Amino acid sequence: MLSSNGAETLATAERELASGSDSIRVGAELRTAGVDSDLIAAVLTQAELRRRAAAKFGPLAELLLFTPAGLEQATRAPIAALHAARFAEAGCRSVADLGCGIGAESLALASAGIRPHAVELDPFTARIAEHNLAAVGSEAPVTVGDAERMPLPAEVDGVFLDPARRTAGHRDTRRVASPDDYSPSLGFAFAHGDRLPTGVKLGPGLDRELIPDGAEAQWVSSDGQLVEMGLWFGAVARPGLGRAALVHRSGRGSSPDEAHELTAPADTPDADERPLGEFLYEPDGAVIRARLIGSLAERLDAGMVSGRIAYLTGDRAVATPFATGFRVLEELPVKEKELRRALADRGIGRLEIKKRGADVDPAALRKRLKLRGAEGATLFLTRAGGRHVALLAERL
Repeated sequence: MLSSNGAETLATAERELASGSDSIRVGAELRTAGVDSDLIAAVLTQAELRRRAAAKFGPLAELLLFTPAGLEQATRAPIAALHAARFAEAGCRSVADLGCGIGAESLALASAGIRPHAVELDPFTARIAEHNLAAVGSEAPVTVGDAERMPLPAEVDGVFLDPARRTAGHRDTRRVASPDDYSPSLGFAFAHGDRLPTGVKLGPGLDRELIPDGAEAQWVSSDGQLVEMGLWFGAVARPGLGRAALVHRSGRGSSPDEAHELTAPADTPDADERPLGEFLYEPDGAVIRARLIGSLAERLDAGMVSGRIAYLTGDRAVATPFATGFRVLEELPVKEKELRRALADRGIGRLEIKKRGADVDPAALRKRLKLRGAEGATLFLTRAGGRHVALLAERL
């Protein structure tokens, strides 16, 4: 794939796939043309990876190469750009990208005018990263080696780490069970934060007890999917901010991307419970993980539907990027037989089921409800006022 022959074969395959041919036909045509079977397999795999990568990298994906594991862990390009902007605003000119994978963060750093110093343990993945940097005109090399054993060059004035949270390899990897098995280790990553502007990308479900004192913790969602938690140290951490929830939305058509952020010095207490109002709000996953539901409730003039359940309720419809709003239409019976009859009476054939505080499998319940009809709605199965409730609602 890294040879001129591989690149030409990939381009040929992608043209044929774009014209409507399926992978079986393209593979057969390449075999007839005398292309080696291993290269055919690599080309078709790469074409599929590029197709999937468009969701993370946009048009840039057409220039890059990927591995299955590398694409899975790679940061989305707009989020990586926000990471790079922190280093640029802190005045960093050369940032070590330790455990660079396929190079997503290094690409963003280079685009921000910062020279990346990329290090990758796996030689094959390092070659992919080097190719990707060259594809955007960067001459920054990628060093093969163990980041924990290599001294940083003197010119490096910032560090970014995305510790591998999966077993080694290019495909069919699995998530490691413990943060102790991350590579580089958390201890190594956090130690850099004591002396240099440092960012550490981690999974959004990281045990909060592991968050170091003094670090800014930022949870990020992109297009409704909770994607990461970043820890920021030194000059790339913002003074007075301990918790942040960043909500990113990709632009549509000519519309630009949007990024909205809710911040606080620390976790905020949940709002008080209140009686069910006309409107129900489902906070974004980043807000929930950052424990900023109380701050959001203040903005919405809302309260908790029930203690320790992440739904808010209020009497006003308030537009917010930090939650999805619903109008509560009515309360339906909780018992399944009566609920099925109520939905049938209302002609509801399309039902989005959301649940918190209720022991139910939404997919299995939807089958048992035997929905028929032309109407659509959302059903909330939760607790309110100390009891289980079924709330029929419509999105705002």
